[in-house]
Amino acid sequence: MKPILLQGHERSITQIKYNREGDLLFTVAKDPIVNVWYSVNGERLGTYMGHTGAVWCVDADWDTKHVLTGSADNSCRLWDCETGKQLALLKTNSAVRTCGFDFGGNIIMFSTDKQMGYQCFVSFFDLRDPSQIDSNEPYMKIPCNDSKITSAVWGPLGECIIAGHEGGELNQYSAKSGEVLVNVKEHSRQINDIQLSRDMTMFVTASKDNTAKLFDSTTLEHQKTFRTERPVNSAALSPNYDHVVLGGGQEAMDVTTTSTRIGKFEARAVPEAYGGSQARGPVIATAAGLRPSHSNSGSEPRLRPTPQLMAMPDP
Repeated sequence: MKPILLQGHERSITQIKYNREGDLLFTVAKDPIVNVWYSVNGERLGTYMGHTGAVWCVDADWDTKHVLTGSADNSCRLWDCETGKQLALLKTNSAVRTCGFDFGGNIIMFSTDKQMGYQCFVSFFDLRDPSQIDSNEPYMKIPCNDSKITSAVWGPLGECIIAGHEGGELNQYSAKSGEVLVNVKEHSRQINDIQLSRDMTMFVTASKDNTAKLFDSTTLEHQKTFRTERPVNSAALSPNYDHVVLGGGQEAMDVTTTSTRIGKFEARAVPEAYGGSQARGPVIATAAGLRPSHSNSGSEPRLRPTPQLMAMPDP
């Protein structure tokens, strides 16, 4: 089946994410636009307007009432999903790289970049306490003194967050005390993406070291490694099958007129190497939907919801 091509951004895609039910798809890019699409037919339902810089991250809570975005305009914003109204604006000293709602949708976390002399922090806000939002003061702030956080997600039941770092480390931070519960280093280079399984028992990482790895979300125990020939920019776990969708390719600075095959711009579903819809540049973001054989990949600046992944033997 031919993929549906969605064009709603002017710059390259930075993250794509389904809501819990899988009927909505949220996309952000290196432009100030936040789009929401109907995943069945690719119809654009609306746009959240307010950011003034590249938007690095997006998340929706479990009942899809609220949307959270983080941007290079040094802000994290909370939106009403249905109306598009901005509910909260949280200012930061540097770009917001990652963000997310906890299991109950009451607590949000976001991490900031280490830039312009400012340190990388992970901030936690309780949405049930309006004074935190009004004063722009989180109830907890975790400093990251070494390498900055490049990807982060909430762990099981909102008890911790799992963060991937620029140096390849994985840390599990307590959402109550802020202490590091578990620390492992299974990657040799930057971790580009972390995505959880639907039941939150496992997660997959994508790294610049040409691998994607599967971990236990409670112990951070390494389970499996998926090796590729190019840096992996994003990886997602299928909610329906035992498949992992990987997207990657050469970095933009190395890409000129390279063909998709030579540049390794494929989107692959593994472990027995199922591959398919190819982009015309590095695949930057991937997401797996609830519909059987439904996945998405984002490149520059297009989005490809792929209803069917074609089987392809592993070379």
